[in-house]
Amino acid sequence: MNTFKIFVIEDDPFYGELLRRHLALNPDNEVFLFKSGKEALAKIHIQPHLVSLDYRLPDLSGMEVLKRIHASFPEIPVIIVSGQEDINTAVELLRMGAYDYFVKDDHTKTRLWNATNKVRENMLLKNELSELKKEVGKKYEFANILKGNSEEMQRIFRLMSRATKTNITVSISGETGTGKELVAKAIHYNSDRAKKPFVAVNVSAIPNELIESELFGYEKGAFTGANTRKIGKFEQASEGTLFLDEIGEMDISMQAKILRVIQENELTRIGGNTTIKINPRIIVATHRNLAEEVQKGNFREDLYYRILGLPIELPPLRDRGNDILILAKFFADTFCNENALLPKTITKEAQDKLLTYSFPGNVRELRAVIELGCVMSDGDTIEASHINFNSTNSLSNFLLEETTLAEYSRKIIRYFLVKYNNNVTLAAKKLDIGKSTIYRMLKNNEL
Repeated sequence: MNTFKIFVIEDDPFYGELLRRHLALNPDNEVFLFKSGKEALAKIHIQPHLVSLDYRLPDLSGMEVLKRIHASFPEIPVIIVSGQEDINTAVELLRMGAYDYFVKDDHTKTRLWNATNKVRENMLLKNELSELKKEVGKKYEFANILKGNSEEMQRIFRLMSRATKTNITVSISGETGTGKELVAKAIHYNSDRAKKPFVAVNVSAIPNELIESELFGYEKGAFTGANTRKIGKFEQASEGTLFLDEIGEMDISMQAKILRVIQENELTRIGGNTTIKINPRIIVATHRNLAEEVQKGNFREDLYYRILGLPIELPPLRDRGNDILILAKFFADTFCNENALLPKTITKEAQDKLLTYSFPGNVRELRAVIELGCVMSDGDTIEASHINFNSTNSLSNFLLEETTLAEYSRKIIRYFLVKYNNNVTLAAKKLDIGKSTIYRMLKNNEL
């Protein structure tokens, strides 16, 4: 916004010219002076950024001009300038949407100048925010976050496109590392909720005794340590999107509580009595087969059908063929660019090595492998020898250190936490140990 357009509507020619000249001291301001309401309304299609409106005009009242301006362009700020102070009139005009109300005196032109600068600053901030939102939207365009030309990925893109057109609940499934949160973000930032919050919650990373307060919030004094009110994730995501990652790990008693909140679109904070209306779009994700979990009694059937919505199943990387090479090139280019390294190409032998590996860690593992390959390469190519799979998990290398059993245990747990993206529940299940063991070690800085 280079030129800031201002309408001054004032029937007193001397006073109107005084205001016009004063506002025009800023070379970025383009000031239009009108002597009547009808004259100004005939030019309102120019869409000024601000209107200074005399309350008493020869043809129309200031109230009538305000109504007509806002009927066509409700976003235009209108400042009423009146020759007399009338509190009741001022309150009514402000209630109708006037930006401000000034009484004509020696300070009016200064007040109008300051108000003009404030409106201009707010508009610049809004424009910057709008541009930022556009950039965020571009960042999360489907093809920018999920690389691949396979038929499997084209099917995913089509489903994601359908998801952006409505507020239907979306359930994303797939192995760890396939990009479930990226899909959720892409759906949010390409939907009509893009300018509202995207709130992500990893259910498996929150202990059972804390998850209710994390999701629903609590009032001050609700329990020992509740020194202030806390707004929960459901409220934070209202009008936006709430992403519940690893929902299959949620305790069954908690499932009943979130079912009610999702169905009724309302909640009560812990320790509170007030019912709070909310309207978040729900996207859930899990690496589990929830239908099987329902059969086992681990997941509520009613919640399952409530969150199923539009199901999107992300394929494992091993089933995506040449997408592995597309992703590998993307990760190599990105890493080299971010670390000021010369661009690197991946040799045919290295590509073959990538294509014959099953990638149990999926896209997340591929990225780690390629970034390590970039670091290991001294030239402009990534050779097959630079591609290392599970090198940190090699049993022979692991045992060479000859350390204590306790240290071996810590290394193993750390490895599984990294592999499963700090998913304590999943790591504990894979290792067949209690979650409390891992939580205790984390609390004591043993990991």
